Order: sequence, then structure tokens, then C-alpha cells
Amino acid sequence: MFTTTRRLFLGLLVLAACGSTESNHKKPAPASAPAPTAAAGTEVGYFAGGCFWGVEHFLEQLPGVLDVESGYMGGALDAPSYEQVSSGDSGHAETVRVTFDPQKIGYEAVAKRFFEIHDPTEIDRQGPDIGTQYRSAVFVTGPEQRTVASALIARLKANGYAVATTVEDAGRFWPAEEYHQNYYVRTRKTPYCHMPVPRFDQPARS
Repeated sequence: MFTTTRRLFLGLLVLAACGSTESNHKKPAPASAPAPTAAAGTEVGYFAGGCFWGVEHFLEQLPGVLDVESGYMGGALDAPSYEQVSSGDSGHAETVRVTFDPQKIGYEAVAKRFFEIHDPTEIDRQGPDIGTQYRSAVFVTGPEQRTVASALIARLKANGYAVATTVEDAGRFWPAEEYHQNYYVRTRKTPYCHMPVPRFDQPARS
């Protein structure tokens, strides 16, 4: 339990780290059961680009996207809690799982939007959020997704962006606690470190 002084201090942090404003409310850790696979006729993609609140918020607005869930991926720790991931020692990154209808939107369009809504040039951070858990990564489910993600990174580099995003094989996805899901819709707040930037249509500033 935080002391009153600690709570007041956190309240003064205008750009608080993702989740810190609610992390004092103890929530159960994600279930240890395997995450469900995509339903028939759908596909999934996994993206890490800083605080998952903002990534979820912008990707779920895409027509053809059926669901976006915040969670953790990339580390070896089983069933990690938010507190464990936010320590920076779990190896996991805050990640979203995007389920989409491939008849309405392709993986390339989803991945392209991902690169537009966060800064892929930042290393182990996104805006005020700092740590390996906020790194930029695309976790791919197979060679087709890897080819698409790599091609998009090549396009950004050709535009002058020093892309730090890694392309890694997808591992186990662990859903985050319920209070992280649909955060900006529920709270009616505004993303503080994500915003759309047409990086594929404009060169990087020198």
C-alpha cells in the first residue's frame, strides 16, 4: 500500500509511466493457461511500441481489426504481472495482440499503421516511458509476416529513419491485467506518447 505522500507524488507526475497511475490497485496476474488462438477466418499480429495503451487505442480504430488485447511477450518469465514487467527485468515487452479479418484488412496495413503511431527510432523507450519493456518490436508468426515487417522497415530507412525496431519470432503471449484493457476508451483520456505520423510519406528531419 502506498503512503499518502507517495500517492501525492505520483499525482504530480503529468507524464506518468504507463500503468503507474493504477498499479497500486492489486490485480490478479494473467492466467497461466495458453492464450487462445485466432478464430477461423481471422489472423493475428503482435506489436510492441511503448505503452500498450496507446498502441491498442490506435490499432483498434482500423477497419477490419476485430480485437486488440494488451499483454506481454518477449521474455522467459511465465504469467508475468504488470509489476514484474515494469521492473524491466522480466525480458517481456508491453505488446498488443491484434486480431483482424484478412478479407477486410491485410497484415501489411496493420503493421504499417503500427510504425506510424509510435516512434520506431527510439531505443528501449517511447516518449517519457523508459525501459526495455517499452522497446519497439514486431513479433512475427511466420516468414510471410517477417518479410512484410522487414520490407516496411527498409522503406522507413530509405526515408532516413534510423529504425530500432526488431523483428522477432512470436512466443507466448500473456494477456495483461483487466484494468489495462481498452484503457483509453474506459477512462476517456488521451494517449500521451503515441500519435499518427505519416513516416512512409515524408522523409525524416535531419
